[in-house]
Amino acid sequence: MKKRNRLLSPSQQTRIFKSERMTPHKNRHFIFVSVLALAGIFLTTMVLATNEPVATSQSQVIKLPELKQEMHQLAMPVTRTAATPVSDSSIKTSIQSDEPFDNATITDNDFHHDAEAVEKLHLLSDTLIDDISDNTIETSDSVETKLDWREVEIAPGDNLSLVFPRLGLTAGDVFNVAQVEEAKPLLNLKPGQLLRVGLEPAESDESLNLVVLELQLDPVKTFSLSAVDEGFVAETHEREIEKRQQIVGGEIQSSLFVDGQKAGMSDKLIMEMAHIFGWDVDFALDLRQGDSFKVIYNENYLDGEKIDDGEILAAEFTNRGKSFRAVRFTDSEGRSQYFTPEGASMRKAFTRTPVPISRISSGFNPNRKHPVLKTNRPHRGVDYAAATGTPILATGDGKVSFVGNKGGYGRTVILSHGGRYTTLFAHMSRYKSGIKVGQRVSQGDVIGYIGSSGLATGPHLHYEFRVNGVHKNPLTVELPKAEALPEQYRQQFASLAEPLMARLNNVRIPTLALNID
Repeated sequence: MKKRNRLLSPSQQTRIFKSERMTPHKNRHFIFVSVLALAGIFLTTMVLATNEPVATSQSQVIKLPELKQEMHQLAMPVTRTAATPVSDSSIKTSIQSDEPFDNATITDNDFHHDAEAVEKLHLLSDTLIDDISDNTIETSDSVETKLDWREVEIAPGDNLSLVFPRLGLTAGDVFNVAQVEEAKPLLNLKPGQLLRVGLEPAESDESLNLVVLELQLDPVKTFSLSAVDEGFVAETHEREIEKRQQIVGGEIQSSLFVDGQKAGMSDKLIMEMAHIFGWDVDFALDLRQGDSFKVIYNENYLDGEKIDDGEILAAEFTNRGKSFRAVRFTDSEGRSQYFTPEGASMRKAFTRTPVPISRISSGFNPNRKHPVLKTNRPHRGVDYAAATGTPILATGDGKVSFVGNKGGYGRTVILSHGGRYTTLFAHMSRYKSGIKVGQRVSQGDVIGYIGSSGLATGPHLHYEFRVNGVHKNPLTVELPKAEALPEQYRQQFASLAEPLMARLNNVRIPTLALNID
């Protein structure tokens, strides 16, 4: 039996479709419940994030570190009363206007903005957690272990074996420090130096471990040792020095030393000036009343106080009417030398005088009568009389070929200069500490000190100059010259020398020390 397809009337179709759709009343109820559930989740997130009770009648401002303006807006105070109903739109309104919550109607647009606010608050929470974590780590890393600092001033005769026990250290610490190759300053302690050590308790017993050691070499330099896993690391620290230029000038009336002091020069500056012009002027023989000098030099300051005189930058010495000028120049390798304003070297292969501040007590004389033996014996050198202990300087670069007692010469040092030239220094009271055969010395280095050892009637230096083994008069022998300023530095040197020479030209003799900063 066949079934018939029955067509529905339009009124029947309408009733069927209406039964499948929700009524408008039910539709609004569903949206309201959904939004209310989301608002509850939002409130729960805020409470958990702040983890603080909400004030019932006061506003609370939370200060957040280094946040953008939009973050601060999200963190504005939330104000509500206990009797005020809470809704999602009220939260949005309170965040933006700091007003109490009300029962505003929730719309789809409001829900969209609140979803953005929730996302921003989550980002804000993550930022705060990262900042707190970073600050905690930085603080932890910056905390240093507190050390027990102790110090002692080095006394005459002190060494590490005597000093360390006074600081609470052991012989084992002395051994460990002495093994450091760069620790030579600690093995040659000088009276007046300050030694500081930083100690910490050992974990295994009640002894102390050496963590840091500092030795003040001078007001500028400090030597330090720092403990590491492999032993110690050595460093030398230098404080920055302020340099101020000064000009002094004077005229010779009695002696270089006395008149230099009257002009305001220190002993160090006088000796340096004598060394600079020692190739051209024999300060023991050639000095005359009326000679004059001008010097531009640096004074070294530390923390606003002068600590010592620095290097001579430029100088002029007039001897018997003839003026000699010198300018200090430092090349790209850090080597400093003095040159004439034209670039010729002030430095010769040899200086005339091994003891600048002295007088000649006996000259070169092949027929001289010996003052002790009372016989005619050639005097193949020059004697320079000076106080016992006065430094003796090497007159040229060379190598030590002899150190020791040599008959009537007493304590003697002989230097060899390139094989052709040799110089001899006799009657010393003592040698420079550490000098030995084979050691290389530079012109101006101290090699010993004035004395009267051997056959001598008083403290003086006997100085000989030999060329190919033949004695020559040190005062008249022609001395070889050193190399001139390299061509590559000529322009740089000229720009340095011109203003210095202009300053020297403006100095009138006699004058007092002038600050030209």
